[in-house]
Amino acid sequence: MINGSQLRDAYISAANHIVARRQEVDALNVFPVPDGDTGTNMSMTISAAVPELKLMENPTVAEVAKTAASALLRGARGNSGVILSLLFRGFSKGLAGKKEADGADFAQALTMGVEAAYKAVMKPTEGTILTVSRMAAERARVVAKTNPDAIAVWEEIVKEAGSALEQTPEMLPVLKKAGVVDAGGKGLLVVFEGMLSVLRDGVMIEDTQPQNQNQPEADEFQDAIAQYDADITFTYCTEFIVQKKEPDADSLKLRAYLESIGDSVVVVEDEDIIKCHVHTNNPGLALEEAIKYGMLCKMKIENMEEQFAARKSQAAKENPKEEPLAYVPVDPEIPYGIVA
Repeated sequence: MINGSQLRDAYISAANHIVARRQEVDALNVFPVPDGDTGTNMSMTISAAVPELKLMENPTVAEVAKTAASALLRGARGNSGVILSLLFRGFSKGLAGKKEADGADFAQALTMGVEAAYKAVMKPTEGTILTVSRMAAERARVVAKTNPDAIAVWEEIVKEAGSALEQTPEMLPVLKKAGVVDAGGKGLLVVFEGMLSVLRDGVMIEDTQPQNQNQPEADEFQDAIAQYDADITFTYCTEFIVQKKEPDADSLKLRAYLESIGDSVVVVEDEDIIKCHVHTNNPGLALEEAIKYGMLCKMKIENMEEQFAARKSQAAKENPKEEPLAYVPVDPEIPYGIVA
């Protein structure tokens, strides 16, 4: 059985692990747009929970999961960050009321997280973090039926997440074209690995690891991104939180509106807030509609075309093409000699 203190430390270890490897994950980012910030967004999202978790003494697993879920939702950044917060929000609901957790509890909790994520994403795409989480949860349920040991189940979660990640290029053509695995899926695997380090080995990954860990993989991808041409339909990554003025605010109506002006829409509702993420050409319209539901806070608007152009330019500088050697024809009638 895993107690609350172990789960608390597992979350912190996961946050430290993704922070240490965020550049590696950033370098893989080509879907839904190649703006190169998936690792950064995921690390900032889960790191938002660390300060509150560190204050918890002798908590239950339910208390830890609930605290983390709330912090992740409020601190979620980017499409991948919001989905990560959804996974752990459902995970929290699966552990509600529990003092300790075994493998069966973890399998059920992760399944609820996957369900929450798929439900909140308007157009779920396979070959992404969603697929990696779903396949990991499916494997966890199978293993837990015969071996409910928490560590055994979490080991299988990590193993299956890694296997699913390797399959993502076959599910999503844009990944295969770029020669990479899904960045969000990779980030999730890193999070799961960070948690396993505590749950199985009792070792918390510290936040002092060098940022260039596993850099060769990132370097290999720089050449791919330098040649990659992005088709960015909607320019602005727009996200914000609505502090609801009415507890029964209709978030589904807001989600439908955001879907009408963009894509990559994710809307998550909690007791007193609505967290929104959308890629759109009209961020002002999104904010104007959202303010009808309550006060806006933590607004962020980023120009993804600008981000991609800067990223591609940097990649080209770091991996310049070698100019071919000039071909000089030689007249066979001209005599030549060998200098020894």
